[in-house]
Amino acid sequence: MTDTTMDTVAFQAAAKPAAAKAKLRKRLLIGLGLGVATAGLAYGATYAYEASHYVTTDNAYVGASVAQINAQISGPILHVMVDDTQYVHKGDVLAVIDPNDFSLAVVQADADYRRTLQHVGQYYAQRAQAAAMVAARQSDVSRTEGDYDRRRNLAESGAISREALAQAQTAAEGARANLAAARETLLAQDELVAHVSVDDHPETLSARAALDKARLNLSRTIIRAPIDGIVSQRKVQVGQTVQPGQSLMTVTPIAQAYVDANFKEGQLAEVRPGQRVTLTSDLYGSDVVFHGKVNGMGGGTGSAFAIIPAQNATGNWIKVVQRVPVRIALDPKELAAHPLRVGLSMTATIDTRE
Repeated sequence: MTDTTMDTVAFQAAAKPAAAKAKLRKRLLIGLGLGVATAGLAYGATYAYEASHYVTTDNAYVGASVAQINAQISGPILHVMVDDTQYVHKGDVLAVIDPNDFSLAVVQADADYRRTLQHVGQYYAQRAQAAAMVAARQSDVSRTEGDYDRRRNLAESGAISREALAQAQTAAEGARANLAAARETLLAQDELVAHVSVDDHPETLSARAALDKARLNLSRTIIRAPIDGIVSQRKVQVGQTVQPGQSLMTVTPIAQAYVDANFKEGQLAEVRPGQRVTLTSDLYGSDVVFHGKVNGMGGGTGSAFAIIPAQNATGNWIKVVQRVPVRIALDPKELAAHPLRVGLSMTATIDTRE
């Protein structure tokens, strides 16, 4: 075998593994392409039939209708019964304002009310007295007019003097004037008691309202929790003098917490009230899943209701994707099992198929 033949045989022997590797590489590339295509088709099918019906955001936070506890009357704080982080029930005493001044005001208002009842009762007695006076004046008129008529007949025959006749006439006119005055007095007394009794007389109602107001102010010296919740932001201290409307503390009803999820505007086309929502919190992690329903959607974007709204009518304008808050109601049983706090971060996913 010549050297040329040997070189040819060696080249062919070396070329066979290279061709096999190239063929294998080609098969691997084809398999990889098919795998990528299959994965893409699987993802597309999953998105089309499943994932496209869900919208998700992690821009979601726990909220609650916090009860602001304010003083309704002025006075020094006598006791503070709670502190921050303490759980209270509806009706529990939170603080007490010194009640001494208000107790005295109730006693004074009660005395004024009783005095008013006596005073109004006199109106009815005076009305009866005025009616009796009218009857008496009517009797005087009848007597004096009869006397005048008799004296006038006698005067025509000359039996009495003209002076006696004039006296009789004057007496009759005076009796008629007294009757008119008595009737006016009766009308005045009638106006004071017309269509009302002692209990529903305006003066009685006014005095009773003053007494009720005094009692209400006394009841307001005891400040109670309006709802179940956790005390937060306690600002009041014993001995501090508070004024009406002054903030004392807040009560957060964690059992009535909700979630405001801020979805992008492009995610909201299929979102409707009543759709089911699954949520997870950063507090408990993915191990605890909350369930809720969409209550409604905000009336505008967050930027529209900002203190200083964005001014887009400028030359240097850049479009920014807006977000709209979606209110989500949570399952009370799940909240009881895993309480949340206002402001906690959540991740919300809405099933838009319903």
